[in-house]
Amino acid sequence: MDTEKIIELLNIDFRHELEATMMYTYNAFVIEDCDLSRLTEGIAADEMRHMWWLADLITKRGGRPSMEIGTVEYLGEDIIEGLERQIQKETEGIEEYERQIEIIDDDEVTGVLRHIIDEEKRHRKEFRERLERLR
Repeated sequence: MDTEKIIELLNIDFRHELEATMMYTYNAFVIEDCDLSRLTEGIAADEMRHMWWLADLITKRGGRPSMEIGTVEYLGEDIIEGLERQIQKETEGIEEYERQIEIIDDDEVTGVLRHIIDEEKRHRKEFRERLERLR
């Protein structure tokens, strides 16, 4: 795979991490439950760290991180629905990173993506645990 295609895929990932950071930061502000709010805040910080790692991979390969974002689905009135959306966001990220690992032939990139997957799986598990407590 050529470098330009790798940069393109990493920018997709970067934008998704940016969207997750924005969603989780906002949600942490409006969630009244202290445990869930602090968890969501901490995960927002993790997502921002993922952005740094991806930006580093992008710039090392001669690219620039893209700050364009899609629609961010912030928490509404239903906290259960919000947690389900956060779990979905983590699952989508895991699936995209796993797909990219299969097609990218750059060991540094795939190593970082594997590490991010591990963290996203932990996030998803923690969100699921909080969701079960609310049900």
